[in-house]
Amino acid sequence: MRILVTGTAGFVGAALTERLLARGDEVLGIDNHNDYYDPSLKEARLARFASHPNYTHLRADLADAAAVNRAFEEFKPQRVVNLAAQAGVRYSLKNPQVYVQSNLVGFVNVLEACRHGNVEHLVYASSSSVYGANRKLPFAVEDAVDHPVSLYAATKKANELMAHTYSHLYGLPTTGLRFFTVYGPWGRPDMSPILFADRIVRGEAIDVFNYGNHSRDFTYIDDIVEGVIRTLDHVARPDPAYDPLLPNTGTSNAPYRVYNIGNDQPVQLMRFIELLEQNLGRTVEKRLLPMQPGDVPDTWADVSALRRDVGYAPNTSIEVGVKRFAEWYRDYHHVES
Repeated sequence: MRILVTGTAGFVGAALTERLLARGDEVLGIDNHNDYYDPSLKEARLARFASHPNYTHLRADLADAAAVNRAFEEFKPQRVVNLAAQAGVRYSLKNPQVYVQSNLVGFVNVLEACRHGNVEHLVYASSSSVYGANRKLPFAVEDAVDHPVSLYAATKKANELMAHTYSHLYGLPTTGLRFFTVYGPWGRPDMSPILFADRIVRGEAIDVFNYGNHSRDFTYIDDIVEGVIRTLDHVARPDPAYDPLLPNTGTSNAPYRVYNIGNDQPVQLMRFIELLEQNLGRTVEKRLLPMQPGDVPDTWADVSALRRDVGYAPNTSIEVGVKRFAEWYRDYHHVES
């Protein structure tokens, strides 16, 4: 297939693109290479597949409607995976306008291009952050998500609403995936695994928020990519059982779906740090601090809907995943044993 992927210099986007190319798809990647974190990591990710004969790269911003429309008109994608977004909960407290341009303006440009390009299926990244102040665990797609606690989370909830509008009005099949704490080789340096690893290697104390009582549904990158591909291949359809008197927030009478994509195995943050220390061969001091604004205490994905519909079955244990991550980290950063 011809598949357009946005955010191909990003963590999930690069891993997904490698898999799509390996199975024979033709991919057009779009990324703006912004400097939210070290662009050299983005270039290193791209270098793994940039010369592949079935890959074309476009350096552009999704907020540039003309560039997006031109890319769609020239490439004529059959399916689209939108992973490009301004990520990060804490950064959204300081730079809200960036989130509006990337996550809202950029997303509506993608929706418009999909609509006019007769795209067969749009899969897009949402986030576990949409569950916000919810405390019922595990988080299920049937739960209400009306109390976001960061602007980042609000933009992701908005993406789901925008997608439903296009599914309803124009019959555009859309599927949103609520990602739960993705980690692994080539991960984002603003996320806890690399932040922790950096400090462990330097022998510096780690700041552990919520006094170490956080738990996260850490999900290994290979499991995430497998779920994205299975979802991409399973085009959203109207739910024949949808009841507008008792609406299910994960489905619709339009070709629309929302799923959780996680490991369904929450891990205490202190356990994750302990595994990192073991695999990096050092221990460091932990500074226990209060919870930060915009954070939530726990995440846990109910992935039963994704299991049922596409056969999603994450199978990378936290022990195996952290070991692989630490091996990559040592190699990429030239850390001695």
